[in-house]
Amino acid sequence: MTAPTLYDQARRHAQFMAGALVLSILFVLVVERFFGHSTIAFGIAIVALVFANRRMLGFNCPTCGKNLFFRGIFVVPWPNRTCGKCGTRLSGTDAP
Repeated sequence: MTAPTLYDQARRHAQFMAGALVLSILFVLVVERFFGHSTIAFGIAIVALVFANRRMLGFNCPTCGKNLFFRGIFVVPWPNRTCGKCGTRLSGTDAP
């Protein structure tokens, strides 16, 4: 079995973050349902999401160092298959 490519690892992180977002929303909804409106629950959810997303900064192009999740100055929830700066294929396949 071959090792996962950088793109595959970044894609798994994006899927993990989608799940973490759903769990954070459910956490806030459950707290609000049983205890009423709580900015503390919302704050906990935000801090947990920021903490879970810290790995995102490690997904950089091995050639030029550009992050896979950045498009110019914007951060997007899905990684690039091809580096936007140097054009290096990061997915290991020829599929778009």
